[in-house]
Amino acid sequence: MLDRGVEGLPFLRPAVYIRSVGVEVAQLSSIEWTEATWNPVTGCSKVSPGCAHCYAETFAERFRGVPGHPYERGFDLQLREERLQQPLKWTQPRMIFVNSMSDLFHEDVPGQFIESVLGIMAEAHWHTFQILTKRSERLAHLAPRLSWPDNVWMGVSVENQRWANRVDDLRKVPARVRFLSCEPLLGPLSLDLRDIHWVIVGGESGPRARPMKAEWVRDIRRQCEEAGVAFFFKQWGAHNEAGQRVGKHRAGRLLDRRLWNGIPVIARTEAVAQTRGSPRRRAVGIRLA
Repeated sequence: MLDRGVEGLPFLRPAVYIRSVGVEVAQLSSIEWTEATWNPVTGCSKVSPGCAHCYAETFAERFRGVPGHPYERGFDLQLREERLQQPLKWTQPRMIFVNSMSDLFHEDVPGQFIESVLGIMAEAHWHTFQILTKRSERLAHLAPRLSWPDNVWMGVSVENQRWANRVDDLRKVPARVRFLSCEPLLGPLSLDLRDIHWVIVGGESGPRARPMKAEWVRDIRRQCEEAGVAFFFKQWGAHNEAGQRVGKHRAGRLLDRRLWNGIPVIARTEAVAQTRGSPRRRAVGIRLA
């Protein structure tokens, strides 16, 4: 029988994990700025131009109608209650991107379920969780009612200037680390980086990718340097620095002949938790690495 959460939405149960000798292990990620992914929600809907060529939707829809497949329902939004406990079983500390296949603050995800996800993050204190949303208004609305553990990093997507207001909503969130994902970057950005700790920039990949101009990237890097904010350049995407379509791998990640892998590092006065059961960590400041 299905359990029912807030607003009567069912908690669905088609769990699929990678297993190793009977032990659940994290879904390792090829995303350059994280180490693993955790998807207690899957499926989403489009809200802004950055969603137009969504990689997650393309992947999920390939399996619509395949009996027994985790994406049998394609990219329809589903709550995956059976996956909530997964991070507690991953004993090795890691960076975990939450909902690479959805948006935790989607309007159809009940507030009670969001609370449950954050509760697991607090319990799994040896991990660092990275949440990213395009629904910044709902994030700002719910933020005062939610608990924000120190090991949770909260971010918003900003693909062009039209959506830079998401940064203002993010500033209202009492997360220890607040970050921006400017990917796919679709235009120049003038950013207010007060109380922002990290900016990720990347171009779009895939067969319908829109090109990203090098001057947009360099200008964001300059803004980060002036504000003392960590800057991470993820990729050029399908087009290289000159705007030629060469494919993601050939285009690479070099900007001005070097990698830019800036990331905020939480400075601590207490020992960092290394395994499950270790003392909880207490963040006391932020420096750049």
